[in-house]
This record gives sequence, C-alpha cells and structure tokens, in this order.
Amino acid sequence: MSVDLIKLRREYCKNGLKFCQLNADPFLQFEAWMSQAVEAQLTLPNAMSLASGNADEISLRTVLLKSFDEQGFVFFTNYQSKKALQIQQNSNVALLFSWLDLERQIKISGKVEKLSKPQSEQYFASRPRESQLGAWASKQSSNLSSRQELLDKFAALKLEFKSAVPKPDFWGGYRVIPISIEFWQGRENRLHDRFVYKKTANNWEIQRLAP
Repeated sequence: MSVDLIKLRREYCKNGLKFCQLNADPFLQFEAWMSQAVEAQLTLPNAMSLASGNADEISLRTVLLKSFDEQGFVFFTNYQSKKALQIQQNSNVALLFSWLDLERQIKISGKVEKLSKPQSEQYFASRPRESQLGAWASKQSSNLSSRQELLDKFAALKLEFKSAVPKPDFWGGYRVIPISIEFWQGRENRLHDRFVYKKTANNWEIQRLAP
C-alpha cells in the first residue's frame, strides 16, 4: 500500500471536559453539544452512525437525527429496509455522532420503538415533495437492475401523485430510548475525557471512564 496510515496523526488540543461542566441531565448536555456543533457549521451535525444487528450479522450506516427530547432520539426510514428488519429481530442499537473538528464524539446505546403513525405522518408532510416521492420510489436495500429502473419509478410516481403525496405504509419513524450516553472529548497525549451517563431506576448516574 502506498498510503502510510501510521503517520496520519493529530494532537487534540482543545479545552477538555470536566465533571463540573456536565449537566446532570444527559439530554440537556446533548442539546448543548448539538447547538455548538450547529454553530460551528459542521457538515450535517445531525448525521449519526446507527449500528443494528441480528443473530447473523451486525450492520452500520449513517442516518439523520430529526428530533430528540427526554424520551429519546428519532430517525426515519423504510420499514422494509435491512436496518428495520434487524431492529424487528433485535431492538438493541447504538448511535455515534463523530464531530472530529470539535474533537468530540457522542455514543448512545439503547432500545428502539416505532413512532406512532400520526407522528410519522406529521414529519413526512414536512419533507420536500421530491423526498416524499423518493420514499415511495425506493424499495430500500433491495437489488436494482440499473439506476434507470429507479429513475423510471420516480418519474412514474410524479405523474401518479399530482397533488399531495401520502406517507407510504412501509415508511416511518423510530425512537432510540437510551440506556447509556457517553460524551468523549479529545485531549493531548491521547488522555481523552470520557463521561458516561447510565440509566438507573429513577435517574442518571455519571461515571468517568479511562480513555
């Protein structure tokens, strides 16, 4: 290989993270960091890696966080996709936000539940028309004979739906209900700061982890 990955190094030199700086509520801590990521004009700060799996395979892909509150973290997808089929078999998932320009990461582990149909319909109605049509056109994760097959389907749907585009029954939202949320801040000499919030019966406990 001509690329020497061993020499690809950078030192983390931002301010670090102290226990006294953490909010007792992990969702408020997440909101603070997300706000800073948006203010820093990172490319798609709401992009997150989603890991799911079943007895045979673990899969990873990027999805977009569309909302969050004290109940959990919400994304939308095709209910017939590979991720959805894995979630149906195993509701345990993990999320990762990687904001390397801020020398930060957030890891979330939890269980998934489906959003209600009205909640999914409300978000679907807010999407651009072309994105709505795209949800209908794509049989996500299935084999395509060519890109033209997808484009032809999209063109046909444009003619079929001349006005409002309804939400497909096979498309909607999921909420990840966290059981742990870890905040990682890069530090010099790889002595990073890591704090994990773990859900207890009535509260969240915070622990510092070794890097």
